[in-house]
Amino acid sequence: MSTHVINIPDKAALPAAAREFASLIDQSTIFAFNGAMGAGKTTFIMELLRALGVEDDLAGSPSFSLINEYRSDTTAELIYHFDLYRLESLEEAFDIGVEDYFDSGAVCLIEWPERIADILPLDTATVDLTVNPDESRTLTLTIPD
Repeated sequence: MSTHVINIPDKAALPAAAREFASLIDQSTIFAFNGAMGAGKTTFIMELLRALGVEDDLAGSPSFSLINEYRSDTTAELIYHFDLYRLESLEEAFDIGVEDYFDSGAVCLIEWPERIADILPLDTATVDLTVNPDESRTLTLTIPD
Protein backbone atom coordinates (compact mmCIF):
# COMPACT_ATOMS: atom_id res chain seq x y z
CA MET A 1 0.00 0.00 0.00
CA SER A 2 1.28 3.46 -0.82
CA THR A 3 0.04 6.72 0.65
CA HIS A 4 0.49 10.18 -0.85
CA VAL A 5 -0.49 13.44 0.81
CA ILE A 6 -1.26 16.51 -1.28
CA ASN A 7 -1.77 19.82 0.49
CA ILE A 8 -4.14 22.27 -1.21
CA PRO A 9 -3.71 25.64 0.51
CA ASP A 10 -6.34 27.44 -1.60
CA LYS A 11 -8.41 27.22 -4.77
CA ALA A 12 -5.53 28.63 -6.85
CA ALA A 13 -3.49 25.52 -5.93
CA LEU A 14 -6.10 23.11 -7.36
CA PRO A 15 -4.58 22.74 -10.87
CA ALA A 16 -1.16 21.81 -9.48
CA ALA A 17 -2.72 19.42 -6.94
CA ALA A 18 -4.78 17.76 -9.69
CA ARG A 19 -1.69 17.34 -11.90
CA GLU A 20 0.19 15.79 -8.99
CA PHE A 21 -2.72 13.42 -8.33
CA ALA A 22 -2.93 12.50 -12.03
CA SER A 23 0.77 11.62 -12.02
CA LEU A 24 0.11 9.14 -9.20
CA ILE A 25 -2.74 7.27 -10.88
CA ASP A 26 -0.46 4.74 -12.62
CA GLN A 27 -2.27 1.37 -12.70
CA SER A 28 -5.19 2.25 -10.43
CA THR A 29 -8.53 2.88 -12.09
CA ILE A 30 -11.09 3.09 -9.29
CA PHE A 31 -10.92 5.97 -6.82
CA ALA A 32 -13.28 6.32 -3.85
CA PHE A 33 -13.48 9.97 -2.75
CA ASN A 34 -14.35 10.44 0.92
CA GLY A 35 -15.03 13.76 2.59
CA ALA A 36 -17.73 15.74 4.28
CA MET A 37 -20.37 17.59 2.31
CA GLY A 38 -18.69 20.77 1.06
CA ALA A 39 -15.13 19.43 1.41
CA GLY A 40 -14.52 20.00 -2.29
CA LYS A 41 -14.75 16.51 -3.76
CA THR A 42 -16.60 17.60 -6.89
CA THR A 43 -14.43 20.69 -7.32
CA PHE A 44 -11.27 18.59 -7.10
CA ILE A 45 -12.66 15.98 -9.50
CA MET A 46 -13.50 18.68 -12.07
CA GLU A 47 -9.90 19.91 -11.88
CA LEU A 48 -8.61 16.34 -12.06
CA LEU A 49 -10.65 15.75 -15.23
CA ARG A 50 -8.91 18.77 -16.78
CA ALA A 51 -5.52 17.38 -15.68
CA LEU A 52 -6.44 14.09 -17.35
CA GLY A 53 -7.08 15.88 -20.63
CA VAL A 54 -10.85 16.37 -20.61
CA GLU A 55 -11.57 19.60 -22.45
CA ASP A 56 -15.37 19.28 -22.68
CA ASP A 57 -17.61 21.54 -20.67
CA LEU A 58 -17.55 19.85 -17.32
CA ALA A 59 -21.00 19.29 -15.91
CA GLY A 60 -20.03 19.24 -12.26
CA SER A 61 -21.67 16.73 -10.02
CA PRO A 62 -23.78 14.22 -11.96
CA SER A 63 -26.50 14.56 -9.36
CA PHE A 64 -29.43 13.64 -11.53
CA SER A 65 -27.91 10.90 -13.67
CA LEU A 66 -25.56 9.50 -10.96
CA ILE A 67 -22.83 9.03 -13.62
CA ASN A 68 -21.17 11.37 -16.11
CA GLU A 69 -18.96 10.00 -18.87
CA TYR A 70 -15.98 11.95 -20.17
CA ARG A 71 -13.33 11.24 -22.77
CA SER A 72 -9.78 12.53 -22.43
CA ASP A 73 -8.86 14.64 -25.44
CA THR A 74 -5.19 13.70 -24.99
CA THR A 75 -5.47 9.92 -24.50
CA ALA A 76 -9.02 9.20 -25.80
CA GLU A 77 -9.62 7.13 -22.66
CA LEU A 78 -13.00 7.08 -20.96
CA ILE A 79 -13.39 8.46 -17.46
CA TYR A 80 -16.51 8.01 -15.34
CA HIS A 81 -17.56 10.35 -12.52
CA PHE A 82 -20.06 8.86 -10.08
CA ASP A 83 -21.96 10.92 -7.53
CA LEU A 84 -23.82 8.36 -5.46
CA TYR A 85 -25.28 10.78 -2.93
CA ARG A 86 -28.80 10.17 -4.22
CA LEU A 87 -28.36 6.42 -4.68
CA GLU A 88 -31.20 4.80 -2.79
CA SER A 89 -29.98 1.20 -2.53
CA LEU A 90 -27.29 -1.26 -3.50
CA GLU A 91 -29.88 -2.77 -5.83
CA GLU A 92 -30.04 0.55 -7.70
CA ALA A 93 -26.25 0.41 -8.14
CA PHE A 94 -26.58 -3.03 -9.72
CA ASP A 95 -29.42 -1.75 -11.92
CA ILE A 96 -27.23 1.01 -13.38
CA GLY A 97 -24.46 -1.52 -14.05
CA VAL A 98 -21.87 -0.13 -11.68
CA GLU A 99 -19.85 -3.37 -11.79
CA ASP A 100 -19.60 -3.15 -15.58
CA TYR A 101 -18.06 0.32 -15.22
CA PHE A 102 -15.55 -1.03 -12.70
CA ASP A 103 -14.65 -3.93 -15.00
CA SER A 104 -14.26 -1.66 -18.05
CA GLY A 105 -10.70 -0.60 -17.20
CA ALA A 106 -11.75 3.06 -17.41
CA VAL A 107 -10.90 5.49 -14.62
CA CYS A 108 -13.82 5.68 -12.19
CA LEU A 109 -14.02 8.62 -9.78
CA ILE A 110 -16.62 7.91 -7.09
CA GLU A 111 -18.17 10.38 -4.66
CA TRP A 112 -20.07 8.93 -1.69
CA PRO A 113 -18.51 5.47 -2.17
CA GLU A 114 -19.75 4.30 1.23
CA ARG A 115 -23.14 3.75 -0.42
CA ILE A 116 -21.64 0.86 -2.42
CA ALA A 117 -18.81 -0.16 -0.07
CA ASP A 118 -19.88 -3.81 -0.17
CA ILE A 119 -19.27 -4.08 -3.92
CA LEU A 120 -16.20 -1.88 -4.42
CA PRO A 121 -13.30 -3.89 -5.87
CA LEU A 122 -10.49 -4.76 -3.46
CA ASP A 123 -8.02 -2.68 -5.46
CA THR A 124 -10.03 0.53 -5.06
CA ALA A 125 -7.81 3.49 -4.17
CA THR A 126 -9.16 5.71 -1.42
CA VAL A 127 -9.02 9.48 -1.50
CA ASP A 128 -9.68 11.29 1.75
CA LEU A 129 -10.30 15.01 1.43
CA THR A 130 -10.32 16.95 4.68
CA VAL A 131 -10.98 20.60 5.40
CA ASN A 132 -8.41 22.10 7.76
CA PRO A 133 -9.19 24.85 10.33
CA ASP A 134 -7.65 27.46 7.99
CA GLU A 135 -9.98 26.28 5.15
CA SER A 136 -7.08 24.67 3.25
CA ARG A 137 -7.57 21.05 2.17
CA THR A 138 -5.49 17.94 2.67
CA LEU A 139 -5.93 15.14 0.18
CA THR A 140 -4.64 11.70 1.14
CA LEU A 141 -4.46 9.12 -1.64
CA THR A 142 -4.04 5.51 -0.55
CA ILE A 143 -3.32 3.01 -3.30
CA PRO A 144 -3.47 -0.69 -2.42
CA ASP A 145 -0.69 -2.99 -3.61
